[in-house]
Amino acid sequence: MKCPNCNSKDIGKIGSHQFYCWGCFIELTVNGEKMSVYQVEEDGTLSSLDDLFSGDDMTQDFPQIHASS
Repeated sequence: MKCPNCNSKDIGKIGSHQFYCWGCFIELTVNGEKMSVYQVEEDGTLSSLDDLFSGDDMTQDFPQIHASS
């Protein structure tokens, strides 16, 4: 699995449907077929980066990740 932002393979799982890239410090959340990407701010809040990535890019980078309800 590679990060859709920096292509790093250094991805860690931080929750049941949440992942963290140690290469560029973004958080990835998977909900069914949808993936959301967030930048972690200095104060710990998350800022959405979804407008920078299209849905097709996300499924190509993470085809094996599908969260079950």
